Amino acid sequence: MFTYKIDEELALKLVTIQDAPRIFELTDGSRTYLKQWLPWLDTTKTVQDTESYIKFTLQMFANNKGLNTAIVYKGEIVGIAGFNDINWSNRTAYIGYWLGESYQGYGIMTRVAKALTEYAFAELKLNKVEIRAAQGNRKSRSIPERLGYVNEGCIRNAEWLYDQYVDHVIYGMLASEWKSK
Repeated sequence: MFTYKIDEELALKLVTIQDAPRIFELTDGSRTYLKQWLPWLDTTKTVQDTESYIKFTLQMFANNKGLNTAIVYKGEIVGIAGFNDINWSNRTAYIGYWLGESYQGYGIMTRVAKALTEYAFAELKLNKVEIRAAQGNRKSRSIPERLGYVNEGCIRNAEWLYDQYVDHVIYGMLASEWKSK
């Protein structure tokens, strides 16, 4: 099973069916907060819905097309992060992430995104990593900005978010740029 230790209090582990109750509990407890920027909350109503998501991500992992992990902070699952898509033809991946509301403000997601970026370049030998965030989501956008990702532009009406379209800002990092950081 995939595990990746980031530091003494933080690690990533491949999400498993056994994690479904905790992930659902975290989702449900942060539902209003997460719903501001994530489009899947209305279709995640039960532990079984979370299990379906996990099965999908495990199939992506088995097909070598994605890597979704549980963020483990001080021994507890506090969110999800990983490569939502890996394009081996172009040697690119994009990072997606979310964190339970009560775990915000500890620098967790910045450390996670940094570790995933390092893993993409050092272990997977990818050429480019992208992070996309809704234009108005300043918290999410601050992560790639803090890590030195390049703002590559905006995709208009990139995502339907319950009752409106939101634009996405695309941030990119090349392997050659990361090495110089």
